[in-house]
Amino acid sequence: MAKTPPNIVLIMADQLAPQFTGAYGHPVVKTPHIDALARRGMRFDAAYCNAPLCAPSRFSFMSGQLVTRIAAYDNGSEFPSSVPTFAHYLRQMGYRTCLSGKMHFVGPDQLHGFDERITTDVYPSDFAWTPDWELADERIDKWYHNMDSVREAGVAASTFQIEYDEEVAFFARRKLVEYAGNETAPFCMVASFIHPHDPYVARPEWWGLYDEAEIDMPKTAIPLDQQDGFSRRLMDGIEASTVEVSDAEIRNARHAYYANTSYFDSKVGLITRTLEENGQLDNTIIIVTADHGDMLGERGLWYKMNFFEHSGRVPLIMAGPGVAGGAVSSPCSLVDILPTMVDIAASTGAAKPALGQPIDGRSLLPMASTGDEDHGDAIGEYCAEMTADPVIMIRRGRFKYIHCDSDAPLLYDLEADPDEMVNLAGSAGHADIAAAFAAEIADGWPMASIKADVIAKQKQRQAIYSAMQSGVRADWDYSPPRDASEEYVRNHMDWTEAAARTRVPPYKG
Repeated sequence: MAKTPPNIVLIMADQLAPQFTGAYGHPVVKTPHIDALARRGMRFDAAYCNAPLCAPSRFSFMSGQLVTRIAAYDNGSEFPSSVPTFAHYLRQMGYRTCLSGKMHFVGPDQLHGFDERITTDVYPSDFAWTPDWELADERIDKWYHNMDSVREAGVAASTFQIEYDEEVAFFARRKLVEYAGNETAPFCMVASFIHPHDPYVARPEWWGLYDEAEIDMPKTAIPLDQQDGFSRRLMDGIEASTVEVSDAEIRNARHAYYANTSYFDSKVGLITRTLEENGQLDNTIIIVTADHGDMLGERGLWYKMNFFEHSGRVPLIMAGPGVAGGAVSSPCSLVDILPTMVDIAASTGAAKPALGQPIDGRSLLPMASTGDEDHGDAIGEYCAEMTADPVIMIRRGRFKYIHCDSDAPLLYDLEADPDEMVNLAGSAGHADIAAAFAAEIADGWPMASIKADVIAKQKQRQAIYSAMQSGVRADWDYSPPRDASEEYVRNHMDWTEAAARTRVPPYKG
């Protein structure tokens, strides 16, 4: 009898920088469940998002393709239903696929290959959040970030984020129990939470995990007049260049972020415990990651939208059957998740499906199963608000290079300068390295064509969004199907069968 391939459970945070977790060495932040997975699995120490913004990052992650390949430019970009995702490929390989939580799909297709989606999303699915590169210096106050999240950080009994993540966790747990009672095929579940994304507001029990005195302040501070060109525009865009925040407000924001990171960690613990209680843990590979990070005041910056380490890097931890213990330092990125999942599904001999489109990632399973470095690289692209030109990042070996036609290039040696305080792009000793990166970007990215396509797609979506504000309202927001007549115990059911089906572990007599 053929061996059943492992189940896959991917748990995704929103805006979680790995630097702010215990698993990656933070001395204050409490993440015991993530830490436990890292101890028994593989930790990737140079994992990056492919776009430091929610929707583009997630579209890239789902498809294994870079942003510019699929025109996933910003939070108002449509994710076309014709783009294959890892959910499509896993379905072809016999997996049941389920999404619980946020994925920020924009457009009428709100499944993108998942058999089931058991919650709605937390953000709109239309074209409302489309920036305008022809008016790139103008703020869109309705949805641009500003400093209110920092100034208003603190404690609350409830927020829309808490309500949402409680729903995500409840339905994810329920589905895992259902899977345990019907072991006919392997499953892939994505449980995607919105914490610790701003606003920085935490419930009292999580806030109370931390003493105010132990909250560390940002390590790096750069005066406004010494910021690089892109960072200066970013500060203007989020109003950090004009709205002052006090040390107390900064500390409160970080306090709440740490608290919400611990809250997210508790959901990792809930899902892991559910798998263990269901008898599924030994045949399930768990992956913990995020869509991007959060600067959290480092360099005077907040939120994301840049390729500095706190924004561009993500946690990436894998644990489960066949995964070795340890850590690897080879750069990798979220486009690598699709081929990794396909390799996991094929690990017991199943044939891999033909790819419907070329992918930009490589499988991380060889590194995860052996701990051997593959010395790969990570590519990032940013084509959203607060710029008017594409921003390209290449992380290879110890160096990171960032290019934007509007700005001077940035080159950092992350081994010698992990805080990215010394730009080596103009250094005579690094001229050859900088020139090689610049040539690679010039050859690989037709900047004028990309910019023209970004603007064309923006105009296209703006026209549609404007038209949709008139006449009868039509929403793409997902409403999970739910049939109360098939839940719990009903007259057409044998209640003893319902009881047996939902009891985990089953009664053995």
